[in-house]
This record gives sequence, structure tokens and C-alpha cells, in this order.
Amino acid sequence: MTKPMIETLVTANAAFIRQGLTMLDGLTPAQYRGQSPAGLDSAGAHLRHVLDHYLTFLDGVETGRVDYDARPRDGTVETEPDRARTVGRETIERLEALGRATPDRALEVRMDCGGGTSPLWVGSSVGRELQFLVSHTVHHYALIKSGLADAGVELPEEFGVAPSTLAFRSGACAR
Repeated sequence: MTKPMIETLVTANAAFIRQGLTMLDGLTPAQYRGQSPAGLDSAGAHLRHVLDHYLTFLDGVETGRVDYDARPRDGTVETEPDRARTVGRETIERLEALGRATPDRALEVRMDCGGGTSPLWVGSSVGRELQFLVSHTVHHYALIKSGLADAGVELPEEFGVAPSTLAFRSGACAR
């Protein structure tokens, strides 16, 4: 994968983080922290989880090993919107610096996949993990959107929807 491709993936990931930060502007602190009436985790819990994955990835790029089970899990990001904004902005800055400086490179990645076995280190790359992070972020944003909708909070139509789905809906993809 070329450096321009990495820059494209970084831009996409930064845009998704910005989407989450924009969401914060429309929520009260209670809405951010509150569990949905259907019992889904709070928007704060999901956003913290998303940012944890980015921070773990960024730290791992430096070492060549990304251990998604060893995330920071900063509880203040989950409960304090201002802290989430700060961490989100810092994460975007680190991502953008990565895009300017890091070509695609091999990584070893580990995460618990269940089944009672110990997590294994598997081969991946900066580019592949950036693709994973987009998918992971969209998934958690969809959960945020569902939970907030249960609480009567509306988010933009595109929030929590995969780019390919948006393209399909608009007719830009072959059906």
C-alpha cells in the first residue's frame, strides 16, 4: 500500500472521529453518560471504546505490535464530554501525523477472539488496521445512534452508517 493510500485512510478515520466529536456538541452531559432505555451502553462508553482502539493502534504503530486487549480504558473519556473532546482531538492529531510520516508497514496484532484460547499475534499492516478502525467505529456509532434514538435524541442520517451503505443508498454503487 502506498503512502497516498495510507493518507487517504488516515483522512477517513479522522473524519469519523470528527463525526463523533460533532455528536458531542448536540448532547447534554447526562445524555452522553446515560444508558439507553433499551439497556445499551452510553454514548460515552462507546466513544471511549472507539478512542481506546485508536490510541492502542497508534501506540502499536510505534512498537510494531498492536494489542487491542491492552487498551487504556480511561473512564473520564466515558463520563466527561470535555475529556472525550480533548482525547478525540489529540487522536486526530496523532493520526494525521502518522499519515504524513508513516508508509504502510507490517504489524503484529493481538486481540481475544473468544473460544477459550490465548490470543495469538497475527500479521497485519498499518493500512489494514486503518480499514478495521473505520469498520469498528461505524459499528459503535450505529450502537450510539440506536441508544440515543431510544432516549429521543436524533443524530444525522449518515451517523453510524458504513460509507459503502451510504453509496449504495445514493445509487453510486452497482446494485
